[in-house]
This record gives sequence, structure tokens and C-alpha cells, in this order.
Amino acid sequence: MRRIRPQDLSVFLAIAQHRSFRKAAVDLGVTASALSHSLRAIEERLGVRLVNRTTRGVGLTEAGERLFERVRPAFLDIDAALEELNTFRDQPFGKLRINAPRAAAKLVLLPIIARFLRAHPAIEAEIVVDDALVDMVSGGFDAGVRFGETIAADMIALPIGPRHRFAVVGSADHFERHARPVTPHDLKDHPCIRYRFASGAFYRWEFERGGVEVDMDVQGPLTLGDQDTMLQAALDGAGLAYVFESQASEAVADGRLTRVLEDWCPYYPGFFLYYPSRRQLPGPLRAFLDFVKARR
Repeated sequence: MRRIRPQDLSVFLAIAQHRSFRKAAVDLGVTASALSHSLRAIEERLGVRLVNRTTRGVGLTEAGERLFERVRPAFLDIDAALEELNTFRDQPFGKLRINAPRAAAKLVLLPIIARFLRAHPAIEAEIVVDDALVDMVSGGFDAGVRFGETIAADMIALPIGPRHRFAVVGSADHFERHARPVTPHDLKDHPCIRYRFASGAFYRWEFERGGVEVDMDVQGPLTLGDQDTMLQAALDGAGLAYVFESQASEAVADGRLTRVLEDWCPYYPGFFLYYPSRRQLPGPLRAFLDFVKARR
């Protein structure tokens, strides 16, 4: 067996962690074809297959699983040792990777990140926009942003940004054809723009007034998976949309959209920044947490 170098193991670990040549290639800054060629060379040197490539994805062989379990802790220890050097720097240094749904990235994360990077010029940030729930550790993320109820119990969560509220909005054209709803139950007489999660489930519109809670499985001819697109569809007269209040505020203020059921739309705690519990937090993440806490 020819000698295996640490950089060879880094290639294997990236593929094993992401279970994807494409994602691992992005992480390492190379092409997927180059990464596949590198892995093939590693397997030839070892004389054993580490990865199974199928049309459905990438999986580890038994030998690959065993190597991953033995090698990954050692690389984590190396990362931790290098991370401790940040305590000797005047400014934290390194990369910060955050996963967030599109609405959270736009409404709360990007404005904060912009100020954070100005204050910490030695840090590079990557925000991966993904509405699906992901495994943060296997995805190689330092932190994520989600609503509190969707965060796993073994994560540490920190409020980020203001409280949020939803708004039911429709165009003037819509209300020429339909009477304004007075209660959520009146929505059954309206075509509504439905939202489907990445999981495939439909979002039920949530309302509350005077202690009375109502959630509606609204109906309509149009289903979308993005809040900005839903807002545009409402502007085009496709039906009523249930979107973040801040997204619709400009269109409501200038009369392009009309808001209804406002007294039925409660405030929610908002988004949370969450991250795995670790003894040694990466320097960029620790700096970002301090930055967020200082602005609460």
C-alpha cells in the first residue's frame, strides 16, 4: 500500500461528510470531476473501495464507514488545536458557514452579517440559503437560522432579529371580485396562494385573537415554495397571500396590496440562531455570537 497523505484523507472526509461529490467539491474549492479522480486514486493506493457511487447518491462502504469513524475525530482535534490559536490573535480569523431559509436570510441575517463583517475584516462568511431542514454537523455548517419550534432539542439557540408577524394581503383586483374576509373562516370563499415546505407538507395559516387560535388549511389554485414569489403572485391578482408583514409593508403602504385580518395576526418570537453544543467554539462563530448578543 502506497503512502496516504493528510490531504488525501481530507478529500475522503469531505465526501464522507457531505455524501455528495458536488457539495464536497464546493467545500474544498475544486471541481466534482477532480474530486472523483482524487478519490479513485486514493482507493487504488489503499487497495480497497471506500465509496459506493450510485444514481441515487453517494454512500460509504463498510471499509469507508470504518475509516471515517476512526479518522474524523483526529481531524476534529486538529481543527480544535488550530482554532485555539485564535485566542492569540487581535482579531478572530477564519470562515463562518451559516444555513438559513430564504426569508430568514433576507429579513434578519444579511443585515447583521454585513455589519459583522465590517467589524471583523479577517472573517469570511458563507450563507447557504436552503428552505429544507438540514443536518448542520454533516453539512459542515457552524450555525443555522430557523424558527424556534423547528430547532432540534440538542442545539443551543439564541434569538436573532426582531419579533415577526404575518400579513394576509391581496390586490385591488382580487377584492373587486371577492368580499373582504372578516374572520379566518371567511378564507374558504377566497382563492389563496398556498405554501408548500421543502418536505412536501402544506403550511396551515395561523391566526389568534382574544385567546382564540385558528389554523386554516387554505385552498387555492396556486401553490408556491417561496415567500417573495407568493408576494408577487398576490400583486398579480392570483389570490390572497400569507407572508411576512415586513415583506408586504411597502406594497400595502403604496396601495398596491390591501391587508385584511390584521387583528387576527399575532406576533411571533422571530428567528433563532442555533449551533451545536461544543466546548471549543470556532473563533468566527464565537465572534458572531458575541456580536448578535451585543445587539439584542
